[in-house]
Amino acid sequence: MESSPFESLEISDVSMQIDRMTRVESVVSERAILVIVTLSGEKRDYDEPATPEHQNNAAFDELKGLAEAANAVVVGQLSQRRNMPDKTTYLGYGKVEELKQMIASLDADLVIFDANLNPGQTRNLEKALKTKVIDRTELILDIFSTRAQTHEARLAVELAQLEYSLPRLKQMWTHLERQRGTGTQRGAGEKQLEVDRRLAQKRIAELKILLAEIHGRKRREVAGRGGTRAACLVGYTNAGKSTVLNALTNSDVFAKDLLFATLDTRTRRWRLPGWGPVLLSDTVGFIRNLPHDLIASFRATLEEATQADVLIHIADASHAEVMEQITSAYRVLEEIGIEQKDTILVLNKIDALESSPEKLERALSHYPQAIPISAKTGEGLDRLAAAVSDALSREFLVLDVDMPVSNGRLAAYLAEEGEVLSRNYENDRAVFRCRVPRYVLGRLQKESDVRAKEKTRDTR
Repeated sequence: MESSPFESLEISDVSMQIDRMTRVESVVSERAILVIVTLSGEKRDYDEPATPEHQNNAAFDELKGLAEAANAVVVGQLSQRRNMPDKTTYLGYGKVEELKQMIASLDADLVIFDANLNPGQTRNLEKALKTKVIDRTELILDIFSTRAQTHEARLAVELAQLEYSLPRLKQMWTHLERQRGTGTQRGAGEKQLEVDRRLAQKRIAELKILLAEIHGRKRREVAGRGGTRAACLVGYTNAGKSTVLNALTNSDVFAKDLLFATLDTRTRRWRLPGWGPVLLSDTVGFIRNLPHDLIASFRATLEEATQADVLIHIADASHAEVMEQITSAYRVLEEIGIEQKDTILVLNKIDALESSPEKLERALSHYPQAIPISAKTGEGLDRLAAAVSDALSREFLVLDVDMPVSNGRLAAYLAEEGEVLSRNYENDRAVFRCRVPRYVLGRLQKESDVRAKEKTRDTR
């Protein structure tokens, strides 16, 4: 009987192989050519007519931003319109030849596709171009692997990398000679492929268990915050979420004009005017065609958004594709199952629109309830704070509860179900001003010796 391929592997060998399978090759300082293929009949997230040139320019701008976030040097770009991708090389034969000439003339050593290539297409392109080829997902994974700081984020990135690499393992070993034999004899490449698959599948299972434990712990941590209310910043990457967090909470979290500057959730205490302390969280940004495996891997990181009482959707009003980005972000919210949450749309960076106010007017004509702000100058932040306060108040009531001092059971119930804002005692009576869920009012109305009066606004 043939021995298991694992029997010849030392622990250090296993670690090295897992590292190799999860390592996305760095594109730092590599000279890159960007390639975009626009498919006929391809639907945009936002259903508004756009010229092919406009779509190409917006797509190239975003892909260039991703490449620069990975520290690649963009030296050229190539586009093609097709009815459908070529099965073998994604591009047509003529464009492959044109790309080959561009690589030679621009001295490029990397080609980045704004699409998700299958393993065969990547292999065929690299063979034809004699140059490294990566797709959109691999580029994003490269950025994530570089930026992940916490243990949780690193585990999520490793899981996404393994799930991306698993169907591509075969091409990693095409350089090994295949020994043709009979019976159970197999070549070196085939044997190594089996080892890699089993290692990857085992590690994927381990990572899913670890991330599920983190997810559960995170959920318990968020749920254990008592009556403290929470808001969460979500939206397209580089829309200015971290800058908004800093402006609202007087924090100094890292904020930069860079795609995916934030990968780890940061939470700060926000003293909301007319309300009190609220926890405000910043999360990883969304992007068009965000890989599904990456969304699943970062589900624990997005737990703050899942548990938040209100979502603050930040959009970059100055971006040419702001409408598309808003819709793309809503699609991600739908994918993680929180699209029904109370959400406030905020159009940020209006300070960049002073010379072209029609862009803001266009966005507001489609989203009249949106709040225009500038996190940079502070314009509109007071209106945003009022909107968040109103959103939180929609589920809670502020009550003055007049009850006997001896009713300790009811006092404990109010503290457990909501937040006691103040206590005033006079003789044998106590008046508790408290913020409680609406359903508590029904319980109070059943108490014969208790009077509850609703306040329209907390006036602390």
